[in-house]
Amino acid sequence: MAEPTYDELKAQLEELKKQSPGKRSGVLEFRVGEKGGVSVYGLGRFPVTLYYEQWIRLLDISADLRAFLEENKSAGKLKLKET
Repeated sequence: MAEPTYDELKAQLEELKKQSPGKRSGVLEFRVGEKGGVSVYGLGRFPVTLYYEQWIRLLDISADLRAFLEENKSAGKLKLKET
């Protein structure tokens, strides 16, 4: 069997990347752990894991959190991605 060419290997790599979502695909994924915590993957290097009650408390104050973030964004206190 002949060795694959560079272009063939490159094409195979691109195909594999399309099949499996990459770590930085921008897609958020939710999983329930063995101990009942709900983890969100895709926000950063590590997942964010909270229990049900914690997620509900956080979601209940989501408007306050958004306002806090906007207030501190304009004050230049937050680390923001450069676009």
